[in-house]
Amino acid sequence: MKFVEELVVEEFLPTVRSMLAAELRERGFTQREVASVLGISQSAVSKYAHGEVTINDEIADDERVREHVDDLATGLADGSVTSVQALVDLEVLIRELEAGGDVLARLHEYEEPELADHPSFRVHDPTSELRTAERVRSSLRRGLRIIENTSGFASLIPAVGTNLVACTPDASTIDDVAGVPGRIVDVKGQATIPADPAFGVSEHVASILLAARERGSDASAALNVRYDPDILDALTADGHTAVEFDETEELQSSVGAAIASAPEATVLYQTGGDGIEPITYVLGPDAETVADDVRQVVSTGL
Repeated sequence: MKFVEELVVEEFLPTVRSMLAAELRERGFTQREVASVLGISQSAVSKYAHGEVTINDEIADDERVREHVDDLATGLADGSVTSVQALVDLEVLIRELEAGGDVLARLHEYEEPELADHPSFRVHDPTSELRTAERVRSSLRRGLRIIENTSGFASLIPAVGTNLVACTPDASTIDDVAGVPGRIVDVKGQATIPADPAFGVSEHVASILLAARERGSDASAALNVRYDPDILDALTADGHTAVEFDETEELQSSVGAAIASAPEATVLYQTGGDGIEPITYVLGPDAETVADDVRQVVSTGL
């Protein structure tokens, strides 16, 4: 099994770096200067110069690749293009070449021929449901790693457990929201994640996120932690706007009313009731940001 990203690393980058190194050398750059511009070692530049790095002819012969390499080499040589701008340009080119029918897509389907005949999606369509869902899960995994690596996070987990969720751009139901099956729990002082993220496994935290989005919040991720006034103070000190909602009322309307009263709110909280544990919900643009926001709270010593 090979991902298209592996082809980028194994085939595209060596080929384009070799082509850029050659073009820059032709424009009078020394090996040291080429190494500095491309962010590689001088020994790597030497290998490119002596043909010791295998290049992919299909990539090297692609007209857009040749045009980009020529334009970037010219810009890097005359100073009109920075290394960062060159990186952004190549990132955009890679996304274009991954689209169905383009060179990276063709190479990928050659490596994994079954992809070409899959009946339900085009894997190389950047807007496909599969790729959208996988981006959400990848974001969640990165957020969960932050949680796992945050010493003391378990102290914020409420009795009902914690979940970190994230949704697709057009989410409308809990099936469009991914989370941790079984929730994140405290096991001997360690935040423990029982399974890989999946869609449709979080009902409550997902419902909070969806209700907030329905009333205009641009959040795409949410995380619940225990309620504590000190936690709220730490979050507001970090720039969040907090608003209370009534857990005893119908969830969609109570969260909606809270967001309507404070559209910029990124923290929702309820102080509990008969048989209801008080909880704080942190919202954000993606799972990594939300996890890092809560990590900042932990760093205050709460």
